[in-house]
Amino acid sequence: MADHLAALVAGYGRPEDVIRLASLPRPELQPGMVEIAVERAAINPSDLIPITGAYSNRTVLPFIPGFEGVGIVSRVGADVTDFKLGDRVLPLGASGLWQATLQRPSEWCFAVPADLSTEQAATAYVNPMTTLRLIAALKDHLGSSSGLSGLRIGITAAGSAIGRMLLLMLSAAGAEVTAIVRSEATAARLPALPGLQTRLTGQQPIGKDMMFDAMVDAVGGVTGGALLQNNLSAGGVFLQYGALSGIPIAQSALAARPDVRFAFLWLRTFVHSAGRQALSDALAECFDGVRDGTFASEIAATYPLSRLSDALAHHHAPDRLGKVLIDPRC
Repeated sequence: MADHLAALVAGYGRPEDVIRLASLPRPELQPGMVEIAVERAAINPSDLIPITGAYSNRTVLPFIPGFEGVGIVSRVGADVTDFKLGDRVLPLGASGLWQATLQRPSEWCFAVPADLSTEQAATAYVNPMTTLRLIAALKDHLGSSSGLSGLRIGITAAGSAIGRMLLLMLSAAGAEVTAIVRSEATAARLPALPGLQTRLTGQQPIGKDMMFDAMVDAVGGVTGGALLQNNLSAGGVFLQYGALSGIPIAQSALAARPDVRFAFLWLRTFVHSAGRQALSDALAECFDGVRDGTFASEIAATYPLSRLSDALAHHHAPDRLGKVLIDPRC
């Protein structure tokens, strides 16, 4: 059977240094499995972090990165009854999408609506579902009978894809939202929403004059620690879902605020515990959000897998606007 192109990680390190393009054989298809010809795969921070060795306790080498993407069913194994050749699917639950063909158990594949474009489908999972889980966690932690209306909520990295999605959803829910960003250029690109406040941090805390009932943080480090210590009301919740600074929030900052709730949201925890019906329902919400624009992702560029180094360089570019996609077919 013909080989196919794949991005292979055989050792930990900087993604640019350790990912190698390899021609791999297509294995025989086992019962219960489907083979997917990958049309597009996304580059997300969650794809790159495991390559550094940060999660080496649950990552088996060698592996192929890529948690998000869309493809066409190209082979169907015995005992598979819910998919046929030509169906378009999102494979969830494991990495491996940075390759031309991927095999996954059929129960981890989900049909994609025909009205979504390839690019929309390829970006309809990680950021939208993370946003939905963050909103659900805020409602659970805050326990307000009126939902999130009137609550003061700060969003760090508000210019990111998830940040924008949170701004749209929280504003629509009636929350008093503050976008916390690092530069005027990022602030200028935020959606124009009634009542939206913006604070610039640069490398400095935002000051103790502004207090929040909840903080949703993707930065961590000094910025996240300062917000936790200085800007969160007693009884509030600090919900972290990333650490773009590369530094965890200091234990001293956590210990200094026993009067607030701190939680870290891992999308994979939900994905691997929710069950197929709950995942299908969540994806339906994601697809609806893509359609109405709330979860739409701007695409910065699409690169063939053979130019993965260029795609990674673009992903890391400070002036990047939108998501970088990979076409693994070439």
